[in-house]
Amino acid sequence: MSLPCLKSPERFLAALTIAVTLVSGTWAQDSQSNPMPQAPSATRSAAAPKPFKVEDYAKPHSPFPNLIAPYTSRQVPAPNLSNTPRIESMLQDGKLMLSMNDAIAIALENNMDIAIQRYNMSIADTDILRTKAGATFLGTNFGVVQNTPGGTTGGLGSTVGTGPGGTSAGAAGAGAGLGGIVSSTLGLGPAVTSFDPILSANLQIDRNYTQSSSIFSPIPIGNTNTGSANFSYLQGFQWGSNISLGFNNTHVTSNNPTNTYTPFLASTLQFRLTQHLLQGFGFAPNRRFIQIAKTNREISDVVFRLQVTTTVDQIQNMYWDLVNAYENVKVQQDALALANKTLSDNKKQVEIGTLAPIEVVRAESTVATDQQQLTVAQTNLELQQLLMKNALSRTLVDPALADADVIPTDTMLLPEVEPVVPTQDLVDSALSRRPELAEARMNLHNTAISNKAIRNNLLPSLDLFAYYGGSGIGGDVNPILQTCQPGQNPISNFCFDPTRAAPPFRTAHSVGYSNALSQLVNSSAPDKGVGVTLSIPIRNRVAQALQIRSELEYRQEQMRLQQIENQIRIEVRNAQFAVQQNRAGVAAAQAAVDLAQQSLEAEQKKYALGASTSTLVLQQSSALTQSRSNLVGARASYEKARVELDRATGQLLEHNGIDLSDAESGVVNKMPNVPYVQPRSQAKPDVVPQLPTQTVPENPPQPQN
Repeated sequence: MSLPCLKSPERFLAALTIAVTLVSGTWAQDSQSNPMPQAPSATRSAAAPKPFKVEDYAKPHSPFPNLIAPYTSRQVPAPNLSNTPRIESMLQDGKLMLSMNDAIAIALENNMDIAIQRYNMSIADTDILRTKAGATFLGTNFGVVQNTPGGTTGGLGSTVGTGPGGTSAGAAGAGAGLGGIVSSTLGLGPAVTSFDPILSANLQIDRNYTQSSSIFSPIPIGNTNTGSANFSYLQGFQWGSNISLGFNNTHVTSNNPTNTYTPFLASTLQFRLTQHLLQGFGFAPNRRFIQIAKTNREISDVVFRLQVTTTVDQIQNMYWDLVNAYENVKVQQDALALANKTLSDNKKQVEIGTLAPIEVVRAESTVATDQQQLTVAQTNLELQQLLMKNALSRTLVDPALADADVIPTDTMLLPEVEPVVPTQDLVDSALSRRPELAEARMNLHNTAISNKAIRNNLLPSLDLFAYYGGSGIGGDVNPILQTCQPGQNPISNFCFDPTRAAPPFRTAHSVGYSNALSQLVNSSAPDKGVGVTLSIPIRNRVAQALQIRSELEYRQEQMRLQQIENQIRIEVRNAQFAVQQNRAGVAAAQAAVDLAQQSLEAEQKKYALGASTSTLVLQQSSALTQSRSNLVGARASYEKARVELDRATGQLLEHNGIDLSDAESGVVNKMPNVPYVQPRSQAKPDVVPQLPTQTVPENPPQPQN
């Protein structure tokens, strides 16, 4: 039965488009929906910090129940550039009272290096989402962000991790390397067909006027109206198969009386299945992007642990630098006070004639020198305070924080007995805990995955394919044509003979679109077949070069892995030696302070009895000042050595009681607990040297000219 509503091309195309839209949703792949992340408020008046939520961007938007969800953008919350309330709670009377535990906790919440690194885990998630669709991975930078000035950090050589700053790197396969390592073949291999179904449509309406150029043409100007609606569907599978479906429709009307049918409908449908038999066969070459992306996601977790370790290492070193600068200012202040007292006493003695004027000049020189040393110490302290505030904050715009002095409330605590741990136990701990070693092993695993696909790429391309389809026609017999009478020739008599017409028109002069569609599947005009395609690259030099290059890079990474293990062993031993050396250095510096203190006291007793001069007292005082400064530096070096030993053995976070999940969220719920520190209030105060007053005689002798 004919459908008059589908006779015009416009109505035909509109009806077909609506029909395909209604059924296209059934071809989409299932996936879980992910809620839209909301941008957090950045107001500084918040009572509690908002945690950084690591979204699982490996999960796509589901097309159900919202069909347009996969085609809408996903919003990433804007970064919170304000400081957490914890740092404000440390401010007291314009001073930032900072303990070691507080410094680490604030750094875990505010440090910009850690904040930048947090995004890399989500960036790695997007690669998993891409590769599940059959696309190649874009790659994630596995470098440790070290853009915070101040402090020192240990590492393999002069760098920690790989990469220039922890932000996203270029596409996979780019020739790049660190320390002589090249990773230019990672991810290469046979092409992968998209695992996400791809639905394509081509809708077109055309009106064509053609002027006659033949004496046999029955009309001077031909008018042909053509409407086409073509659809295709393509999807690949992880075992090396892909399917395609083509559905093409044409609607043609013409004023040419020689056309048998007008309007004329034509539809074709073909389903094709292709299976790779050699190159591209199996899961290994087709799932390589997914496996590498998942390993990269695990590496991003390892690198984040390395980032936290590096930052905590840096913060602890900066704290001891701050303590060192703070203590050194006190030492220089005591030295300057003693020099000023000596100058004042010398002036009095010169006035009464018991001391030569040159001693005043000598004392003034000492005061100037000590003043210079104090200025250097104070400016160094200000620098250390600025570096510490920068490392612990996201912004220094707040005047209260920018102008605040940082006061370290903790100081060094040396254990009475140094714990003795066998070297081999420390080495074993490092080999099992160090993030750098875990990262190198995962990279080697990725290279092995890639090499399987590259070896498969050496094979010729042999594909088996099979297809099945059909075609259908419809429309109306040209009304100009008359039905042939018995015995009439349709060509000479220019008439329509139903017995010679296509099967759909043998019983009717009008065939509707639904009838044409039914012909596609009822074997009225089937199209089916099976075959193979073979492609053999003669000599195959490109694939050979790629395969041997990938094997060479794999061997190179194996050597690098062993080299990292060797370097870690050396680092552990060197850190252990440094602890022993600096512990001995503290003992030596303490002995030097004791000697200088006793020497000064002895010289002061002589000075009080008139058996010594202020010059000799100042010399002993300078020696004591230098000894005290050396002791402060030695203690700081010892604490840094202990920090480095924890880092070298991979136990820095555990020994400091740091919860990695707190660092990931940016909100510290479990306070760190750093060993070998004590509140300054519990520390034994240093003895400040005092200059005794020399007894001045009632009738002082007059100085000789």
